[in-house]
Amino acid sequence: MKIAVVGGGAAGFFSAISIKESMPDADVYIFEKSDKLLSKVKISGGGRCNITNATADVKELVKNYPRGDKELISVFTRFSPADIINWFEYRGVKTKTEEDNRVFPVTDNSQTVIDCILNETKTKNIQIKLNHTIQEIRKENNGFIINFNRGEQIYFDKILVAQGGSKKQEAYEWIRNLGHTIINPVPSLFTFVLSQNIFSGLEGVSVPEVVITLKNGKCLAQRGSILITHGGVSGFGILKFSAFAARILNEKNYKFTFTINWIPEFTKEQICNKLFNFKNTTPNKIFGSASFFKIPSRLWKRLLQLSGIEADKKILEISNQTINKFVNELTEQHIDISGKNTNKEEFVTAGGVSLKEVNFKTMESKICPGIYFAGEVLDIDGVTGGFNFQSAWSTAWIAGKNVGKLN
Repeated sequence: MKIAVVGGGAAGFFSAISIKESMPDADVYIFEKSDKLLSKVKISGGGRCNITNATADVKELVKNYPRGDKELISVFTRFSPADIINWFEYRGVKTKTEEDNRVFPVTDNSQTVIDCILNETKTKNIQIKLNHTIQEIRKENNGFIINFNRGEQIYFDKILVAQGGSKKQEAYEWIRNLGHTIINPVPSLFTFVLSQNIFSGLEGVSVPEVVITLKNGKCLAQRGSILITHGGVSGFGILKFSAFAARILNEKNYKFTFTINWIPEFTKEQICNKLFNFKNTTPNKIFGSASFFKIPSRLWKRLLQLSGIEADKKILEISNQTINKFVNELTEQHIDISGKNTNKEEFVTAGGVSLKEVNFKTMESKICPGIYFAGEVLDIDGVTGGFNFQSAWSTAWIAGKNVGKLN
């Protein structure tokens, strides 16, 4: 059997390897449109390669996928984070799990993962073709003819599509021509640019846990860390929020207002009581010099300033009414956003092949039998932390195990 795998990324390579594990005699080809292989693996985790996330409970794991969570329950039951960790460990790639459950090779070098995958590809005699862009696929008897940009026309019995996500609609055109619905791709996982740089001079300051909320018909809220950057805000909480609100923010052209609760672990009443108690017990204390809750002192002073409170005043000089207003700002500070920035060099899309048109037991197309899908080409995406790679490994493994079966 002759099988084409479209895409030279994590899902493409793992699909090809999975096929050869099930069908050692199959002729498997990986076609990559560029001259680079495993590019996202290379840059993931700042070059360390965040292989997966070690969340063991599948129901908890799928909560990290704004799109595809229901479909991934059965997928992760069959190929889990523990399975991909074992897969790499068996092949000599020792891993470590950090406090936030992100999994990395102990070398902290993505090249370790790339070398393992390429070695497995070579051992299994999988053919790699670079600079091959698909222009058209058409049904031919019991298989398919692929027309490439280089003028080649090649017959394959089956095709496994793992080309990844793309910003451009035209990248999906040949898939659409097969009869598939493409959900409009929009960016996911990005940072925010402030309309006014109210946090200028605080670059690098972070808060471990805030709640970010957008009121847009229904209330969208996410909890996580926030990091002040040059002209904007980032951090896990921001990235998670951007993923779950990806389509809404795209519709707003990334110009919107959200609120931050800087102290979500306490109610407004509890915060007020703590400040009033501080006022009663240490009335001569300078309000701006005190360190409250988990907010860094420099940020605390800026929040006071933004609320119209002089940071060098004694707390005795600040009225209870002013303190109450300040607490409202602490728990519902309005932040105006004028745009977005890509999260480092990583790019994730919300959108792709409609999940309704794929059989997740096999990853085969319901529209065009003999075509299979894996990875981000599907309308599946996760938050940062190894989740996108895990959905790629798992869907690729399932697709690879089933592509060789007779229909």
